Amino acid sequence: MDDKNNSIKADIRNGRTSLGIEFGSTRIKAVLIGSDYTVIASGSSEWENQLEAGNWTYSIEAIWLGLQESYRIMAKEVSEKFDEVLKTIGSIGFSGMMHGYLAFDKTGELLVPFRTWRNASTEQAEKMLTTLFDHNIPQRWSIAHLYQAILNNEKHVADIAYVTTLSGYIHWQLTGKKVIGIGDASGMFPIDAVVKNYDRQMMKQFDEAILDKNYPWDITEILPEIALAGAEAGQLTEAGAMLLDSSGVLQAGIPMCPPEGDAGTGMVATNSVAEHTGNISAGTSVFAMIVLDKPLTKVYPQIDIVTTPSGNLVAMVHANNCSSDINAWVQLFKEFAETMGIPITTADLFETLFLKSLEGDPDCGGLLSYGYYSGENITDIKEGRPLFVRTPESRFNLANFMRVYLYSAFGALKIGMDILLKEEAVQIDSIVGHGGLFKTKDVGQKAVASVMNTPVSVMENAGEGGAWGIALLAAFMREKSVDETLVDFLTQKVFNNIKEATAVPIEAEVVGFEHFIERYKKGLPIEQAAVEFLQ
Repeated sequence: MDDKNNSIKADIRNGRTSLGIEFGSTRIKAVLIGSDYTVIASGSSEWENQLEAGNWTYSIEAIWLGLQESYRIMAKEVSEKFDEVLKTIGSIGFSGMMHGYLAFDKTGELLVPFRTWRNASTEQAEKMLTTLFDHNIPQRWSIAHLYQAILNNEKHVADIAYVTTLSGYIHWQLTGKKVIGIGDASGMFPIDAVVKNYDRQMMKQFDEAILDKNYPWDITEILPEIALAGAEAGQLTEAGAMLLDSSGVLQAGIPMCPPEGDAGTGMVATNSVAEHTGNISAGTSVFAMIVLDKPLTKVYPQIDIVTTPSGNLVAMVHANNCSSDINAWVQLFKEFAETMGIPITTADLFETLFLKSLEGDPDCGGLLSYGYYSGENITDIKEGRPLFVRTPESRFNLANFMRVYLYSAFGALKIGMDILLKEEAVQIDSIVGHGGLFKTKDVGQKAVASVMNTPVSVMENAGEGGAWGIALLAAFMREKSVDETLVDFLTQKVFNNIKEATAVPIEAEVVGFEHFIERYKKGLPIEQAAVEFLQ
């Protein structure tokens, strides 16, 4: 242990560390890794989006308070565990929820409150741009938000000087550089996979489509510059160092990697950046990322085409809703336990209920649920109405109740994945699961194995997530050799000794999930009726 501690202390003193900070939907997490890519210290801060004037948003103040809190806790852990003051870091990277809309004027002032990925308010823009580009433009994408603002004749559009994502905004404030990683950029505007930059033809089409508006900008001027994994994307400025570490101890001049989206960092954290690999992230939302070896044969509204942090094509199936309704029911069960005078932690309750789901019928006993806290693009539901329904003949017990909520968390995702697997015959060699729904051993894995009809693995360090992933990208930038690829770096240096557990699909459960998903699809008019009649 002393040798290990001495090695870590040397890493800290000599700047052989990398810091990754990721802004998730409910938590901001900071992870510091050493020269062996394992975690030295971490810190986190909770935050929640707010529904204001019909838009899901986070305040700018919350961004900086959460960033500083997560960094402070991480730096305190370094001090307490290793008796070292964190004065410098070898490299830093930032990651955030993809998509959304942060628009600024020429003075750097935010023009309208941050519009997050969760908003399903750009349907008109989505349809018009998808037709214009012949490329799927989901409602979450930054260009859809921008075009909808144009269609709505919002006054702020004429004053735009810069549009970016959450990670791009933070990176800009800390470095002064208006740059973004290609993975995050691919959720702003379509990418040309050959030149690994924004698609120039589509940019031209967009400018022509808004020519009559006479805005004093064109699209090439207001989007961030793109950088690939391994590139240096600026250095921490004096002002940026104070924004990150309010104590003033952290020194400026630290190199920073391109900021990335949570999809890209999830790929890195699960070693899923090579062709035919994939990962599923399951938390507030759920998305599957499959690295392609060639473009899809046609445009599908259920499938985003994005990229890895190195610019390789990825098919992304993203569902807005996953665990929120499960969390609400678990809190209800916890309230019942407390009312009965039975002490139990939330973590233990989750584990107990999730394990109980394994006893349920493969088809969930005829039960049906939709955990829609917000609109769901894949199923064309515009607003959220969490819903549970059953017939008198349904087998209503706790095991089936928990299983149906677990299955419905992946319901919309399944509809999109069937397009890739059944219509496009996409090859998938391996799938890695990560996120909150995979914390209980076997449960989330078995559910996804049934969804994908493919073995699903969870790594022993899956809990580190995207913050670890962006820390790895920061380390790759600092350490890579001339010809070293991100795939080589991850496979040969980072994941060569990491253990994983794998769940294989069971035929009866695969068939059971197929029966459930048919019920799920047929029941969508019930969910639509709830939107229409429950106000």
